[in-house]
Amino acid sequence: METKWLEDFVSLAETRSFSRSAQLRHVTQPAFSRRIQALEAWAGVDLVDRSSYPTRLTPAGELLHSQALEILGALQSARHLVRTHQGDLADVIEFAVPHTLAFTFFPHWLMDLQAHFGPLKSRLTALNVHDAAMRLSEGGCDLLIAYHHPSQPLQLNPERYDMLVLGRETLAPFSCADARGRAVYTLPGDKGRHIPFLNYAPGAYLARLVDLILKESPQAAELHPVYETDMAEGLKAMAIEGHGLTFLPLGSVQKELRAGRLVEAAPGESFRLTMEVRVYRERPGAAGVRPPKVSAQGLWAYLEGPRRP
Repeated sequence: METKWLEDFVSLAETRSFSRSAQLRHVTQPAFSRRIQALEAWAGVDLVDRSSYPTRLTPAGELLHSQALEILGALQSARHLVRTHQGDLADVIEFAVPHTLAFTFFPHWLMDLQAHFGPLKSRLTALNVHDAAMRLSEGGCDLLIAYHHPSQPLQLNPERYDMLVLGRETLAPFSCADARGRAVYTLPGDKGRHIPFLNYAPGAYLARLVDLILKESPQAAELHPVYETDMAEGLKAMAIEGHGLTFLPLGSVQKELRAGRLVEAAPGESFRLTMEVRVYRERPGAAGVRPPKVSAQGLWAYLEGPRRP
């Protein structure tokens, strides 16, 4: 038995849809179905009536659903008691943050926050976007900070998670500069002369946004992929050394722009995309949600107010 099977089952009972629950649980639908089947194998009975739509629970499933809510609630409460028993962790706010934001947005945001909100103890875990969202959904952090664009929303149930917008960020193309301070590589490029392209690895959140920028651009970009990684800092380092053109959050290259080590590689507002920086938390009082830490609750109340940095 794995607790995530119970969490999957509770989600299915709420949504009545395998596909919707798979999205909310950040897994593929086949993987989600296998986990429900594994729970049924453990229970020794059918829990889901698959002959109806929307999906319904069997009588045994209804019984297990009520028990699962109690079990998950008890586990969350036990975890909370254990964590708060350790004085060093009781007032530490734990953040899950994608790598790019961990290097760029978070340090400056935290400095501004402490200047207005006051000192706070924090712990940051840097992950990819998917794993950061999973960390929040599994109760492994107090707050999740992530990018958001309407084309690539995080699959977090708004009935279970609260959200605030902390700011906005622009994704744009950058290149190293020549001796006159102009971009060595510029978009859209000359037909027949491909620009070496430094891109995010497939599956990375920013990779999907770069694909959207290129798809929606009125001019086709003459790009030839030569390197990829899921780390924006790695792409920035390669671009500085002259290996090609890459797309980076504007906030991550301010020092390099001032020093002339990078310059924007497209005219005007072309080949750009604006996204939000959001913070999420589990909504207090939702089924199976542990009570929030006093420190995290106080910070959220401050962020909801008008003096948010």
